[in-house]
This record gives sequence, structure tokens and C-alpha cells, in this order.
Amino acid sequence: MLLAITGGTGFVGRHIIERLLRREHELRVLAREPSKHGWLRDRGGVELVQGDLHDQDALRSLVRGAGALVHLAGVIVEIGRQTFERVHAHGTRNAVNAAREAGVTRFVQMSALGARPDRSATAYHRTKAAGEEAVRASGLPHAIMRPSIIAAPGNAALRMMVDMLRFSPVIPVIGNGRYQLQPVTADDVAEAFALAVERPDIAGTFDIAGPEALTYHQVLDALERALGVQRRRISVPVSVVRFAACAGMALPNLNPITPDQLQMLLEGSTTVNNALPTVFGVSPAPFAAAAREICRPYAAQPVPAGSRA
Repeated sequence: MLLAITGGTGFVGRHIIERLLRREHELRVLAREPSKHGWLRDRGGVELVQGDLHDQDALRSLVRGAGALVHLAGVIVEIGRQTFERVHAHGTRNAVNAAREAGVTRFVQMSALGARPDRSATAYHRTKAAGEEAVRASGLPHAIMRPSIIAAPGNAALRMMVDMLRFSPVIPVIGNGRYQLQPVTADDVAEAFALAVERPDIAGTFDIAGPEALTYHQVLDALERALGVQRRRISVPVSVVRFAACAGMALPNLNPITPDQLQMLLEGSTTVNNALPTVFGVSPAPFAAAAREICRPYAAQPVPAGSRA
């Protein structure tokens, strides 16, 4: 099947593209600067279309003749014109309109666990929810995927944690560290997206997560084991971090966490409705497996490739 893809040049997009190519799909990928993505340009079965979500001509070229649109485009931090509203809400509406006009028969959307329209939610989650609503209102057959934190090499937050464990003798922990995450591996997310593309019976909105809810301390424990190190931890009051996050908005390049990111961390990212085993038939890999993969280049005693918990 010919598949149109937005956001394919990003961290998660790489994993999904590799999985779709292995399943012998032809791919047409939207890219703002195709010359920067030689790994895609030189692959058989991949066509690059130059443009972005606000270029109507590029979107028409992207979806022409495609059997499905896999919409992965998103931003974690707002930079310049790349705001949450512009990318997650307006960009998704543009993608939906292009798909509908071209007669695309399936729309698979990357959202996020915790997406909701509540005023108390972060701008990230509110705009993800707006994107979801645009897909639901389109009338297109669709699957909306809501992954928890995606654990694989390339995840910026996990890489920051690994770097702290490698280079700092003391690790700061915000508050009590009991807020929970449910990390899911990029491979499991990619498999779920491939199945959502191929199976019309998979329709609706689905939480995608790992097999276990882990506190922040437990995530650090797993990374320490994978690195072969043990560090002392100190608690930093939430109020201090919140003040620093707000003050740091004036110097975003020097600010390790934004107010929205702090709120999302403290809210946690877990689900009791994990669709991986129940809908997709995927037995999610434990975080320990992803931790070993992320830490393998830096581990004091390298872990053999392919090892699982």
C-alpha cells in the first residue's frame, strides 16, 4: 500500500518508517528540508515531498493516490512559529482536509497519553486534543494513538537522565519522585501503528503504554542498572523547580524544563486501558529492555545486544 506520512523525519517517525518498509509498504514522506534526510532519500520505496503542514500544494502531492495518511507530526517544545497550536491543531486540520479531498480511506494519528481539552491541562495536551477532535469530526475511518513516554535511543528526556547519571555524582529529583510513568518502547509503538494502518477493524482512540507503571525513582533505578552505576539522589522542592522553570522561559536555551513539562511530569503518564495487548495483540517490552538499549554505548559493562528482562 502507498502510505503518506507526516513527521516521518522525527525520533518516533524513524522507527515507524522502518517497520512499514519491512512490511513492504511504499512511503511518501513530507519533509521541510529533504536534503537533510539522506537516510530517507536513499531508501528504496520512499519518496520525499518538500513542504510542511501549512503548504497546501505539498499536502496535495503527499496524499495523492495514498491508501492511508499516517500523521506523526508534532512538537515537544515550542520554537518560533512551531507552536503547539500551529502544529497540533491547525496542522492536523490541514492534513485531515487534504486527506479527505484526496479520497484517502484511512487516517492514523499520533496523539499523546493525557490529551484532553480541559483548561487545567497543558497547552501541549489541549492542542493534542484539538487535533484528535479534528480527526474524529472528519468522517474519515481513523485510529488515534495515545502513547505514553516512548523509550528508545533518541528520546531527549531519557538521554538527559542518562547524561546526569554518567557525569554527576548527585542526581536531583523533583519532589518525592513518586509520580509515575509507563514507558513504551519505540518498537512496540511502531508495531501498533503498522497494525492500525493495515487493519480497518482497528478504529477509535487507543492508549499505548508499557507493561508497568514506574515511579521516577524506578526509572532511574533501571537506567543505573543498565549503566552499571549508582548515584546519590537529592530531592528538590517542586516550588523551587516551578520558579526556575517560569524564570527560565526568558532564556529557553538554558532552561532544562518548561512549566508545561513540569506539570506533565508531576501529573504522570499512565493508563489502565493499555491497548497494546488487548487490541493489537502486542506483549509490551519492559522498560528495562529499552534502558539497556539506550545505555549500551555508555555502560561500564556493555549489555549483549538482544538481551531482554
